[in-house]
Amino acid sequence: MRRGAFLRRLRSMRVLIATDAWHPQVNGVVTTLSRLSAELPKLGVESTYLTPDRFPTLPMPGYRTIRLALVRPSRIAAIVDEANPDWIHIATEGPIGWAMRRYCLAHEREFTTSYHTKFPEYAARITGLPAAWVYALERRFHHKSAGVMVATASLELDLRARGFKRLMRWSRGVDLELFQPRPVRHFGNGPVFLYVGRVSREKNIEAFLDAKLPGRKVVVGEGPHLPQLRRRYADVRFAGERFGQDLAEYYASADVFVFPSRTDTFGLVLLEAMASGLPVAAFPVTGPIDIVEHTVSGVLGEDLAAAACEALKLDPRAARARAAQFAWSQSAREFLHNIEAASRAGAPHRADASVPQAAAPQRNQHRSITQGHRT
Repeated sequence: MRRGAFLRRLRSMRVLIATDAWHPQVNGVVTTLSRLSAELPKLGVESTYLTPDRFPTLPMPGYRTIRLALVRPSRIAAIVDEANPDWIHIATEGPIGWAMRRYCLAHEREFTTSYHTKFPEYAARITGLPAAWVYALERRFHHKSAGVMVATASLELDLRARGFKRLMRWSRGVDLELFQPRPVRHFGNGPVFLYVGRVSREKNIEAFLDAKLPGRKVVVGEGPHLPQLRRRYADVRFAGERFGQDLAEYYASADVFVFPSRTDTFGLVLLEAMASGLPVAAFPVTGPIDIVEHTVSGVLGEDLAAAACEALKLDPRAARARAAQFAWSQSAREFLHNIEAASRAGAPHRADASVPQAAAPQRNQHRSITQGHRT
């Protein structure tokens, strides 16, 4: 379909997005949804966000900065009635996500979901619960979804092997104007190896801090694991949280971005670093493998120190060029095309479906968004 026709069909569309992750949290889910809220109006789509700030909340055990909503079903119904959405997307599997899922099933409303993080691995690392138990719960959450949006091909393959159905690709983006190479060196002359992200146990930051590397190591971010790491690694600079221009300058002041996580499904910080001219060193796992494999923008390997040293030899311009292939505007279009495919297919109706394709009878009167394929 031509772009003009695609855009015309979007006019006056209303989408309700339910999420447990929202400001003031700082993570990839919040960044993705925030950028989506900025991009959708440009496509003529009105979006409403159902977030924890609409409810009383309690701090999540172990993560006091993350608030868990105390959800009332009547409040969910009132918000949906007020928003009068044409489509509902459930972004997270927390209290709000489960409550919205129950509402949709009770009212025969079709919906899509997204799978942002490898929560079963997080839970296994933090609580000791078998990851298989948590995956069973995740499958239950997503199995009534008309489409499960995932960020990468490797994650799609992994989830399909674990029994997830109706998987759809939804990539991410980066702000290329904010994150770019700059003539700044806040940490002195190189080499400087940088990590940016939440400082929590499941991020596997010790793999970076224990690596024998020349030069200096810098960690940007906050989290419950930070006090312990500060005590153990006196030679590392812990810079705390940084935002906006400050964060962009911190990226540009380094030489290699080291990504030690084995459980992140994409890693927006990878794109921010590469857009800033930093080659990436990471383990060959879901997320990094989709972004830097088969390119000259990073090095993947089980020996993280060796990968980081090899990444020092790469051309920063190649990292920037790879990041430039990701745009938030395209991410928003993919999101809407997925909703259109899901709305045409209707509610889950065959056990072996992987991606919605054909139209099915609708049980409710909601407007279609788009038709055709990605532009």
